[in-house]
Amino acid sequence: MPVQLAAFLRTTLPLGLDSLADYDSGRYHSVWLPDHMVSFWPDSIWTPEFTDLATASPSPHRHLDALAVAGAAAVLTERVQLATAVVDTVRRHPAMLAQTALTLSHLSKGRFTLGLGSGETENTVPYGFDFTKPVSRFEEALQVIKLLWESRGPVDFEGRFFHLHRARLDTEPFAGRFPPIWIGGSGPRMLKIIGRHADGWWPAGAWTPDDYGAKLSAIRAAARDAGRDPDAITPAAILTCLIGDARELEEMLRAPLVRAWILQISARDLAPFGFEHPMGPDWRGYQDIDPAVLTRERILELVERVDPQAILAVLPHGTPRQVAERVKGYVDAGLRVVKLLDYGGMAGLKFAAASPAKVRAAEDELLRLCGA
Repeated sequence: MPVQLAAFLRTTLPLGLDSLADYDSGRYHSVWLPDHMVSFWPDSIWTPEFTDLATASPSPHRHLDALAVAGAAAVLTERVQLATAVVDTVRRHPAMLAQTALTLSHLSKGRFTLGLGSGETENTVPYGFDFTKPVSRFEEALQVIKLLWESRGPVDFEGRFFHLHRARLDTEPFAGRFPPIWIGGSGPRMLKIIGRHADGWWPAGAWTPDDYGAKLSAIRAAARDAGRDPDAITPAAILTCLIGDARELEEMLRAPLVRAWILQISARDLAPFGFEHPMGPDWRGYQDIDPAVLTRERILELVERVDPQAILAVLPHGTPRQVAERVKGYVDAGLRVVKLLDYGGMAGLKFAAASPAKVRAAEDELLRLCGA
């Protein structure tokens, strides 16, 4: 399969359902809907003092329910695939996920993909959810979803986290096919789970083409060990980048919200690029982000300590052509469905306004480079 493009459907206010016509035009393989209670952006610096984005939106955390938005997208489109990217198995019980996924599959006439992940601190802990043993909980949730889908009549299940007693889900799948399951994850245990169960994969951290290829090889080995066809698992990725010329990049990297991107990468993953993480050697990246805990003082100190070269070392950056050339390395390593996420839009309103055209130009360059 040649490389194909994916699009994001924003699930924050203001809701951009008017973009669905373009996404449904045939250009995109799929539309991915993020599912959050809060964003990764620190609200302590989401003020006009630090970003004019705060003049357009009073908070970076105006999230809607991705599964509900997916229902709207399902009836407003006809051809493009829809996927949650990703729903966690901490906040949502697997029985409800099983039922909701079937519902969305029927609404979309078979175009819905259930994208799942094990969760992160910011969307669980502040709301009182138990975030202990998230990977074990995730694997058990997968068992429950598939058990409910594939069983006829009442079923029982006694697990560590979930319990079913004469439970049933008699709703048949649309056209006889259950929704595909794509999984987001990068740790060794998650890669094995992906190989055993997933139909598609998003890395939760693969910062070089070699890293992406190594993780994909681990997934395929796990699939073979489970008696599955490893090529039946679609390799995907959300690749964050900075699109702009040298002058624009310099201005972007002065923006506090762009500098705060460093929170999303772990100290362990940053170290091979030759940089120490400003949050210390134990920082686990997006897993540790909690806007309520990261105070204004701590974020301001972080922003001052960030080396812009660390961000440039990790993220594809430059003109649309330069970004596409870097992303092609991931395609050569096995990537087949990609969403280019221009983080330069977080540098302010003028960059946010220019970002869609830059992304489209980079997409076009990537398709040309890959002969797609």
